[in-house]
Amino acid sequence: MNDIAKTIRIMAFAVIIFSCQEKKVETDRPAELLPKPKEKEISDLKLKDFNPVSVYKVPQTNIVKARYPIIDLHSHPYAKNAEQLQQWVQTMDEVGVDKTTILTYATGARFDSLYKVYAQYPDRFILFCGFDYTGYDQPDFAARAVAELERCVKVGARGVGELGDKGKGLFYSKPTPAYGMHIDDPRMEPLIEKCGELGIPISIHVAEPIWMYLKMDSLNDGLMNAYKWRLDNQPDILDHEEMVGTLENAVRKHPGTTFIACHYANSSYDLGILGNLFDRYPNLYADISARYAETAPIPRRVNKFFNQYQDRLVYGTDMGMNNTMYRVTFRILETEDEHFYAHELFSYHWALHGYGLEPSILKKVYRENALNILGKD
Repeated sequence: MNDIAKTIRIMAFAVIIFSCQEKKVETDRPAELLPKPKEKEISDLKLKDFNPVSVYKVPQTNIVKARYPIIDLHSHPYAKNAEQLQQWVQTMDEVGVDKTTILTYATGARFDSLYKVYAQYPDRFILFCGFDYTGYDQPDFAARAVAELERCVKVGARGVGELGDKGKGLFYSKPTPAYGMHIDDPRMEPLIEKCGELGIPISIHVAEPIWMYLKMDSLNDGLMNAYKWRLDNQPDILDHEEMVGTLENAVRKHPGTTFIACHYANSSYDLGILGNLFDRYPNLYADISARYAETAPIPRRVNKFFNQYQDRLVYGTDMGMNNTMYRVTFRILETEDEHFYAHELFSYHWALHGYGLEPSILKKVYRENALNILGKD
């Protein structure tokens, strides 16, 4: 090996030793003297990874079982087999849910098959059917749809729902969507009138929370959840106000039919919208399902709203069938707990707060108002 090569090797070895010594000295420093994380590392934190833990030392209440037996007026056929159905019933027993309403969207053979499954527990499940929109652009649509509705009621349907319209038209009911036809369309009138004659309610989802209509940017307060369900980029849809308008038109035209507006009529950002509807139309109720995260940030406002409209609000979940889910809803409704999270259920960044509802109001929301809608049997 020549002298130049030897010199290079010696210098490289010296660099390695020096580097190791530098690292050792670095780690021997007190923590407060260590280099701070680079700003770039913090800026790389993604919105979807924001998962805060509350640091507040405040009371925490674990509600294992609801204060009163519950009728859940908004759920779906989550159980896929007999074992899951049995487990669901067991969970209902554990948490204090007396009955669960299964909104099937279904008609025809699918409704019949679902009814057969859930009829294994006739005292625990209430099934709603859908509307059959097949041929909704044909002259004989209403007569055929009414006939199918009457058939489903004879099988065992206790209501209709969940109908759904996010601006393009009614599309939840299976198997045919009815794009371009909204709940206040004249073609729907015979079906709505028939529900009144049969004494069965219509559960309907109109619009989406307001954040889904806003621009998806740094000013959108609900961006974390809004982006998934965004409507701001959907062309040719009715906006939030117009969607609520279709509901009001139908409720006004059909005073003999009971309506249940799902999810506070998606007006949790301004409960006055729903309150004004309640003031005008005694045939309108609203379920509180799947909007706990949207309302828990404003507990005092919500508490006043429940006090004012305690006869018109009904309990619902729409979030599966596990016991943790139920217990989080009880904590929000029954306690005054502050600043807690339920990341496993909700994707908003907001902290949750309990409404602290009075026992007499809880009893109505949990059960009595549902009995007024469904009948006491």
